[in-house]
Amino acid sequence: MSSNINLIDSFQEFKDFKNIDRPTVITVLEEVFRSMIRKRFGTDENVDVIVNPDNGDLEIWRTRVVMEDGFSEDDDLEIELEEAHKHDADLEVGDDFIEQITLESFGRRAILAARQTLVSKILELEKDEVFKKYKDREGELVIGEVYQIWKKEILVLDEDGNELILPKTEQIPADYFKKGDSIRAVVHKVDMMNSNPKIIISRTAPEFLQRLFELEVPEIFDGLITIKKIVREPGERAKVAVESYDDRIDPVGACVGMKGSRIHGIVRELRNENIDVINFTTNHSLYITRALSPARITSIKIDEENKTAAVYLKPDQVSLAIGRGGHNIKLAGKLTGYEIDVYRENDEEEEDVDIEEFADEIESWIIDELKRVGLDTAKSVLSLNEEELVRRTDLEEDTIREILRILQAEFE
Repeated sequence: MSSNINLIDSFQEFKDFKNIDRPTVITVLEEVFRSMIRKRFGTDENVDVIVNPDNGDLEIWRTRVVMEDGFSEDDDLEIELEEAHKHDADLEVGDDFIEQITLESFGRRAILAARQTLVSKILELEKDEVFKKYKDREGELVIGEVYQIWKKEILVLDEDGNELILPKTEQIPADYFKKGDSIRAVVHKVDMMNSNPKIIISRTAPEFLQRLFELEVPEIFDGLITIKKIVREPGERAKVAVESYDDRIDPVGACVGMKGSRIHGIVRELRNENIDVINFTTNHSLYITRALSPARITSIKIDEENKTAAVYLKPDQVSLAIGRGGHNIKLAGKLTGYEIDVYRENDEEEEDVDIEEFADEIESWIIDELKRVGLDTAKSVLSLNEEELVRRTDLEEDTIREILRILQAEFE
């Protein structure tokens, strides 16, 4: 009796697994019991295994053909008439002798072994189901609850209790979560590690921003507006190129919303990430001009073969084109696929000196650092104060002071 109770308890445990449907559980149970039957009787072809899906009750029925006494060749498939009459006197040669096999008759050791096999198979099935479920959801938005916080990653549980991992590298720099917080991210990568599904989620992936736009902008969700490309410096700046297939819809206006109503929620979710939404165009010159927003470009020269663009701006627009930490020009390059060089446009009567001309006084790596942030002439450097130069470059204050001294001497 105790063995049968163990079976039912086990069934209740297995059928409560959230990621496995009941028919699958029944199939696994039946296969385990058939394995037990084959070990005991040598075959299961003449045995019916019936599992009640509601309460876990099990019935095993074995059928053998009644043979004349002394003519049975296989006791697993046949039974002699005399033996059959002990159970049912009405049976005749050629009839089916059907008997119920009780679970207890297998013995306690066999039942415990079966239960262990069930545990192993069901756990394996559940892991496979979780892997398949999330593998198909890569790039989709998920919502979970912060369960545990470690130094390099956060453990998040979804609504079914599945474990999701949010690494530090996939968090926005300004992200701060505590246990119990609700968290939104996209499924970034799903792998099997030592037979266990490892689900990595991300808040820095471009797909995360795209899913947020789909939530906030009905026209994108409905397909009236298409997001052509997204590039991000998580927590700092993002650029989103959009296109509308309906001339009556302004894609940029639709994404931003009245007084920024639609984009404000996205900005808050991304910890005040600055989002530039621009109209996509196949006109490369116009596309680059829009990508460098908010800077106003005076002129542009494009080298299609080498995928480079020389952009000329008024002195007061250079810093806007480059952006804080060089993010604006870097993202514009990623968005358009062009390597963009920024040049300061000077008045004809105003003379300037290329920064390379000071190579004998300023080390080459320092010149390279200045050019990296768009400061390629002496006056472009002198137009910024010491504090601004320190912030935009990776140079020390003492180095900046020495550079300014050298450049100022040129115009004295």
